[in-house]
Amino acid sequence: MTAWKETAARRRALTILRSRPFLTLAIVAAMWIAASFVSRGFGAYGHLRYLVELAAVIGLVAAGQTFVVIAGGIDLSVAAIVTVSAVSLPLLSWQADPTGLTAVLAVLALTTTIGLVNGLGVALLRVHPMIMTLAMATFLQGLLIIIAGGSAVTAENPLVRWLGNARPAGIPAGVLLWVAVSVIVLAAMHATSFGARLFARGANTLAATLSGVPIASTTLAVYGISGFTSGLAGVLVLGMNGQGYVGIGDPYLLASIAAVVLGGTSILGGLGTYAGTIPGAVLLVTITALITVVNASPGWRSILFGSLILGLLLLSGREQARR
Repeated sequence: MTAWKETAARRRALTILRSRPFLTLAIVAAMWIAASFVSRGFGAYGHLRYLVELAAVIGLVAAGQTFVVIAGGIDLSVAAIVTVSAVSLPLLSWQADPTGLTAVLAVLALTTTIGLVNGLGVALLRVHPMIMTLAMATFLQGLLIIIAGGSAVTAENPLVRWLGNARPAGIPAGVLLWVAVSVIVLAAMHATSFGARLFARGANTLAATLSGVPIASTTLAVYGISGFTSGLAGVLVLGMNGQGYVGIGDPYLLASIAAVVLGGTSILGGLGTYAGTIPGAVLLVTITALITVVNASPGWRSILFGSLILGLLLLSGREQARR
C-alpha cells in the first residue's frame, strides 16, 4: 500500500514537472537568473516587482482571452476594449462620487456589454469569432477617434490613481488585483460546472450540444468575461500611465494571445489552463525587458520580439502535436 502511494506521488510530481505551466515558470526563473549576471540590477527586487506589475496588465487581458480560446474562439477586440476603458473612464467621472468607484463600475459595465455583443454575434448570428471581434475592434477604434481625437485624457479618478500607484505592504496594487482575479478565474475554470461546460464546448461543439451543454449561453459568458477583464486592464493601465489615449491598448492584443498559447492552452480550444497563462504573461514582459537591455533600436526590438514569440509558439505547437 505504501509503495503504491509512493508511486502515485512520483507520477503526480512528474506530471507537474512536465506540465506547460511549470515549464514556462522554469523558463522565466532561468531567464531572470541569467539576466542578473549579465545586467547589473536586473535581478533586484524593485526591478522584478516592476516586471510583474507590467505583466499584470497582460495577465488581466489574457484572463478573458484564455476563457475564449479554451471555448474554441478568439477575441481580437481586446486591445480596442482596453483603449475604450482607458479613454472613456476620465470622461465618465462624476464629482458627486469622491471615491471614483461609480465611474469604474460604469466603464466595466460598458466593456462587459461590448463583450456580450461579440458573444451575440458569434453565438446567435453564427459570425466567425475572428471576423466578429475584428469588426468590433475596427468600429471601436473609429468611435474613439471621433470622441477623443488625437488628444490624451488625464485620469483624475482617486480609485484609478490608487490602483496604479499604491503599494500596500510593498506590493503594487495592480499585482494584488491580478492575484485576486487569478484566484477567481482558476476557481471558475476548474472547480465549477461552468468550467466543465467551457472545456466541453471547446473540445467538440457537436458532442457538447448533444450532451446538453448550453452552447449559446456559454459563448455569451466567455466573451462577456473577456470584455470585463479587458476593461479592468484598461482601468489599471490608465492608473499606471496617468493618461489614456487612442492606441494605448494596442500592445495587448498579440501579448494576450501569446501569453495564452505560451502557457499551454491549445489555440484550437478544449485544452489549457490560466495557471499557464500567468507565467506566460511574465515571460513576455521579461523578453521585452531583455531586448531593451541590449539597447536595440525600436525596429530591431520589434523584429527580435516577434521572432522570439514566433519561435516559442512554434515549439508550443510541436509539443501539443506530439500529445
